Amino acid sequence: MSIQDILIKINSEDKKIAQCVYQSIKQISQLVEKVTSKISKNGRLFYIGSGTSGRLGILDASECPPTFGVNNNIVIGMIAGGDEAIRNSIESAEDNTIQAWRELKKYDINKQDIVIGISASGSTPYVLGGLKECQKNSIFTGCITCNQDTEIAKHSDIPIEVVVGPEFVTGSTRMKAGTAQKMILNMITTTAMIQLGHVMDNQMIDMKIKNNKLKERGVKMIQNICNVHEDHANELLSKYGSVRLAINAYNKDV
Repeated sequence: MSIQDILIKINSEDKKIAQCVYQSIKQISQLVEKVTSKISKNGRLFYIGSGTSGRLGILDASECPPTFGVNNNIVIGMIAGGDEAIRNSIESAEDNTIQAWRELKKYDINKQDIVIGISASGSTPYVLGGLKECQKNSIFTGCITCNQDTEIAKHSDIPIEVVVGPEFVTGSTRMKAGTAQKMILNMITTTAMIQLGHVMDNQMIDMKIKNNKLKERGVKMIQNICNVHEDHANELLSKYGSVRLAINAYNKDV
């Protein structure tokens, strides 16, 4: 196949993913409701996965604090093999059935929390072992997998099974399965954070202002929401350090 033919075929397979995810909206909605409820009552959301699935969970967790202004300990991603496995493949780590629970216990996991297992196959021992122990300890569980009638689904209170079909490169679940998982993770945390009040209209008013680009974005938010000049918006942001606080202060003074 030519390069262009390969790209067209990959793109053709990718077009199927969103519709596959749509078929699971009901289950995703149920899981979001539970996540929102847990976090609103000082609980935490944990992701456990191996390989691509584990990395996607860590990616989603790591992006919640800067995007929504929440603490680093609200959404936590864990991967088989530990931090080294984020950058380097440690395939054998997924066979460890007790590591996930050991790591969860380090965080003093409890009934206030929720654990979501991520596994394309739905049979990853690392994930399965963690979910089993969670259920034994009355900790609410969910899962994201790309097969039907899976083992991890049997040990999940709310399973999400999105069947995306064979990969363009057989068994390479970093492709369609990984994309589907990423889409669902985006949906879960974004919707939960909206429900928890960390977004105004569609603006990330709780984002952490860490660089010039984000400062400029924050100034524009204040301009648009408060209907003030750029200089005034800049003064408000510099004084209060966050978009939310700047908006609240302006509305209070008006």
